[in-house]
Amino acid sequence: MSHDLQFYIDGAWVDPVEPRRLDVIDPSTEEAFAEISLGSKADVDKAVAAAKRAFASYGSTSVAERLDLLNRIIDVYKKRSRDLALVVSREMGAPSEFSLEWQVGIGLSHLKKTAEVLRDYPFRQAKGRQMVVREPIGVAGLITPWNWPLNQITCKVGPALAVGCTMVLKPSEVAPLDAIIFAEILEEAGVPKGVFNLVNGDGPTVGQALANHPDVDMMSFTGSTRAGILVAKAAADTVKRVSQELGGKSANILLPDVDFSVAVEKGVAGCFGNSGQSCNAPTRMFVPRDRHDEAASIAKAAAEKFAVGPANAPDIDLGPVVSQIQFDKIQDLIQSGIDEGATLLTGGPGRPAGLNRGYFVRPTVFADVSPDMRISREEIFGPVLSILPYDSVDHAVELANDTVYGLASYIQSRDIENARKVAARMRTGNVHINYPAWDAAMPFGGYKQSGNGREYAEYGLEDFLEIKGIAGYEAA
Repeated sequence: MSHDLQFYIDGAWVDPVEPRRLDVIDPSTEEAFAEISLGSKADVDKAVAAAKRAFASYGSTSVAERLDLLNRIIDVYKKRSRDLALVVSREMGAPSEFSLEWQVGIGLSHLKKTAEVLRDYPFRQAKGRQMVVREPIGVAGLITPWNWPLNQITCKVGPALAVGCTMVLKPSEVAPLDAIIFAEILEEAGVPKGVFNLVNGDGPTVGQALANHPDVDMMSFTGSTRAGILVAKAAADTVKRVSQELGGKSANILLPDVDFSVAVEKGVAGCFGNSGQSCNAPTRMFVPRDRHDEAASIAKAAAEKFAVGPANAPDIDLGPVVSQIQFDKIQDLIQSGIDEGATLLTGGPGRPAGLNRGYFVRPTVFADVSPDMRISREEIFGPVLSILPYDSVDHAVELANDTVYGLASYIQSRDIENARKVAARMRTGNVHINYPAWDAAMPFGGYKQSGNGREYAEYGLEDFLEIKGIAGYEAA
């Protein structure tokens, strides 16, 4: 039986209080292929009440019990991996192989890492005659985005379950079907009644109702900075904790000693991955001024190797972007780069040749970009790279940090000590030296308007914990 038009509340699949439907659009075809129900405040109230009741018992379960639950979830997740990959590919346009290996695979990595960390996490720490105890914060409201949907669901739900929280999840209404399957996975794995609840809906209705609900103890939000601000404002009246992973405009600094034939090509690939729809994508490439033209030539050639097409087509590198709204925004920013005087090396406005339907964007590279241009300052969220020249390493660092965002930065150099010195000056939550492999053990989150709090591994657990100090725990 399909649960697409239902919510998962208090251990059961239920119909919405107020019937209201929304089409789910396949971005490769621009056609609806499924429908979901949109929730209301009444649905949120039911889900929060269920989570609050469940916390009375689940919040005091043992580490062994929660670890056993996580391991059961991992087993069922593996069994449903291809189902997850298929819907992610349809709902947000990830190419089929990429969807299975990365979109689904990264979620499995988070669940495994959470279980690994939970085994030895120090929930209690003696300090002389005092005891410091870390306890679950209570009911968590979780809001997740469409670009890496399973990444964000698993790195919120996994840690919340691990520490003993109960929760209500509102996934993106643009890409909601993977969350429905994820709820089925948790149901099959035996998550206790009321511990995990799923309500689909939009931000102004369901998101707002979660954020200002007096019985929600914290909000964990991933999405745009604009929406994150609204969540924080809605949460302020009840003084609940708000953990946010927001936008980014990541710099990629190529130091003069680096091998440009390798570093530029990898930088293009990093920018374009997931059709550019990653908040930590290295979208601003900084190169020495006297090597700008060399970098531009390599970047142009690299970009023109990327094949764009429908998510289920063979031998493609990039699928569509997720929606008409995103497509229009990206087109506007590409046109702004041309209008403001950047040099268009490849790509540009419109769809790639032969693709007349679907939200397909031409892989685009601009050179001669100045820091004041919109393509240099605004988060584009599409396969668009800007190349900016610098005059010295100090100048590069200054330009890289000159942004309201602070999620990630990238440093390329043959001299690891020099790269570390530059990394120390970056005002970002993550710094990547010489394109290392992704690691689920790294903390993830940003400075400035890229948010607060950290996700992944033990850092993700700590977002869902309160610290209690018990004085006089040991007798004098």
